[in-house]
Amino acid sequence: MKKRIKSVGLICAITLIIAFTAACSSLDVIGQKSIPAFDTILQTIPDQITVDELNGGWSLAAPDNSVRFIWSKDYSESPLYDIMLEIDATPFIKAGLDPKKLPDNYTFYDNKLLVGTKLGNDASTDEGQSSPLASFEQIVDKYRKTIGYHTALDHYNVSLLDGNMFEWAKDLEKNTVSGEAQDKDIVFVLNPDSLIEAGVNPDEVEGWVYTTVNDGMSGKATNVYKFLKPFDLK
Repeated sequence: MKKRIKSVGLICAITLIIAFTAACSSLDVIGQKSIPAFDTILQTIPDQITVDELNGGWSLAAPDNSVRFIWSKDYSESPLYDIMLEIDATPFIKAGLDPKKLPDNYTFYDNKLLVGTKLGNDASTDEGQSSPLASFEQIVDKYRKTIGYHTALDHYNVSLLDGNMFEWAKDLEKNTVSGEAQDKDIVFVLNPDSLIEAGVNPDEVEGWVYTTVNDGMSGKATNVYKFLKPFDLK
């Protein structure tokens, strides 16, 4: 009788765990809906999506090719970061940047700035079927906390830590929060603090907008300074 009670208890416990896991998965609206929205971006600018052999991943380049968002295929083989921005350093150097003063999450090479982070050491599970979208889905599946939602702009984003990120619109036609036309389909975002500490005069950086944005990702309406490079893809 005791064995039967224990068996029933074990079955109930397993059932509850499965139900809880399924509920959590179904409630992850941001993570799951970020995937088709990201795919829309990939389909909208296919010529800007390329394999990045140097960093072992995929690259989404800005229409003016001044900055790229790069995400890894295989975290166990990433030479430096798993997710990153590669930025033309020229406007920042002209504005006073001393690359030697940049923190550890920045790398300077070939007149480019890399800012990013490692996620883990997971090997690819694509089994030869790697694609830009599948590699992005790996971020959502294994490192969900990296994906966020910026309410004010109605954007999803990948956090590169320290306030740096890549954002893309939930809907390319309109901001579903404000009801206004969406004119910022993708945005490359940099935290200016480290760059300013390394000598940059933020008002002299050409091609980047230095402004305050409503940081709606922390649950608090806080205005913070950012360097932004937005693009309307339509």
